[in-house]
Amino acid sequence: MTDRLEQTFVRMAAYLPFSLVAVVFYVAGASWVALRLLGKAPERARLVRFTGLVAVLAHAGALHGHLGLADGISLGLFEVASLANWLICVFILIASLRHPTLNLAALLFPLAAIFVLIGQFADGGARMPRSEDGLLFHILASLSAYSLFALASVQALLLAAQNHQLKHHHLKGLIGVLPPLQTMERLLFDLLLAGQLLLTVGIASGFIFLDNMFAQSMAHKTLLSLAAWITFGFLLIGHWRFGWRGMTAVRWTLGGSLLLLLAYFGSRFVLQFILGQS
Repeated sequence: MTDRLEQTFVRMAAYLPFSLVAVVFYVAGASWVALRLLGKAPERARLVRFTGLVAVLAHAGALHGHLGLADGISLGLFEVASLANWLICVFILIASLRHPTLNLAALLFPLAAIFVLIGQFADGGARMPRSEDGLLFHILASLSAYSLFALASVQALLLAAQNHQLKHHHLKGLIGVLPPLQTMERLLFDLLLAGQLLLTVGIASGFIFLDNMFAQSMAHKTLLSLAAWITFGFLLIGHWRFGWRGMTAVRWTLGGSLLLLLAYFGSRFVLQFILGQS
């Protein structure tokens, strides 16, 4: 027990500088975006990308300590949440080169800052041997899908706010700084399509690399993931075939994302903190 505490303390001390740098730059980038959305600062996309790049690089250094332990990769709730938020921020920066995704940083950069700090002090949960490459592929595909759907959820909230302001003829505030409504909707469905493809890969790889996706400890996660996959599938088909958009798209996106959130993080919380299983 003493050796484990000592190892945890050494790990925390070694990787704390990475976590602190990530937090500072995440908050700096998010603050600028928030001020721009409030109309109190000009747009500085390069500045936000720079702060975001420094933050994700520092976050990656912290994750190396949080996940890459000598006895295997930690799959505790907080470490995986930190990894998922890192993926979200990476997707924001990459997509921003072609799409107006930096607006999402106002909410998601601070969330990443919170989880990089929590992950810094977490003591881990289950550990996966490094030799299980198939399982690692399944986990990364699933987390990547979750990350894209998280982006889609925040995009859906911005779209809902934009729809509300247009409906009530408010031509200032968000309307003045966000892209046109058609661009916002196109970005939402691009994120949904990419997330659905990755979720399909994640579910399929689970059936390939896991012994039993409907085992007692996995059944709820599998069923919720399949329910989310069906939900997003209906939305994408409805958009393509019937032109679903606006608040209909917002509701379906948030509903599917909630199912996916419960599928992994809800079940992980119950197993790790309520049932005491790793």
